[in-house]
Amino acid sequence: MLPLKDDVPTQSFPLVTVTLIAVNVLVYLYEFVLGFPAQPSRAAAAAAERAYEGFIYDFGLVPCRIVGVCPGRLQTLLTEAPPPWLTVFTSMFVHGGLFHVGGNMLYLWIFGNNVEDSMGKLRFLVFYLLCGVAAAAAQYVSDPRSAIPMVGASGAVSGALGAYLILFPSARVWTLVVFGFFWRLVPVPALVVLGFWIVLQVLNGLFTFGSGEPGGVAFLAHVGGFVAGMALVGVFRQRPRSAYRRR
Repeated sequence: MLPLKDDVPTQSFPLVTVTLIAVNVLVYLYEFVLGFPAQPSRAAAAAAERAYEGFIYDFGLVPCRIVGVCPGRLQTLLTEAPPPWLTVFTSMFVHGGLFHVGGNMLYLWIFGNNVEDSMGKLRFLVFYLLCGVAAAAAQYVSDPRSAIPMVGASGAVSGALGAYLILFPSARVWTLVVFGFFWRLVPVPALVVLGFWIVLQVLNGLFTFGSGEPGGVAFLAHVGGFVAGMALVGVFRQRPRSAYRRR
């Protein structure tokens, strides 16, 4: 199931949501240019790959840096790395591929704009960043000695999903459902869409906990962000749900 839009109108322009999407896209475009060879040669390709990898390691969250147990060879990649605590935030704007950033931004647009509407702009920004921190913490505890960088907005976006589930459980989400060669847009209650999504994250997180596999999806970050969003929505929400009418 791929959600494409919901039926909850916003009462104001979602400035923070749009800005977050724009920043994420711009950072990804920079990554793309950084990893694109300046010349069609093997040396240029290798240099571009090193530059891209260096950017990921510098601005991604590398768990072993938090407690200072990274192997010495990793330091050669950390050429311009900000302090470890700062990478908790910079990592939320770094992505590992087009589908990675595209999927996160699609979910942020569908669900984040309504959550922003319910909280107000500044409160939503603080909420979004706190959910990202909670997501990073949840993934970190699964393997604190890992030297693999954690990147992506999915943890913070998951917080918006958790908040949306509390605020608009009966909203309808137009979802692309595919059966083999057949597809159809179906209005599905948000409770079903997001409930199904979080169950998948929990199950996958349990199977991958402490596995030490190189790379992959940070499922526990999704769970941590989602739970944080559900827990924090009551603190950050300003407008009551009764102020909204579905279209």
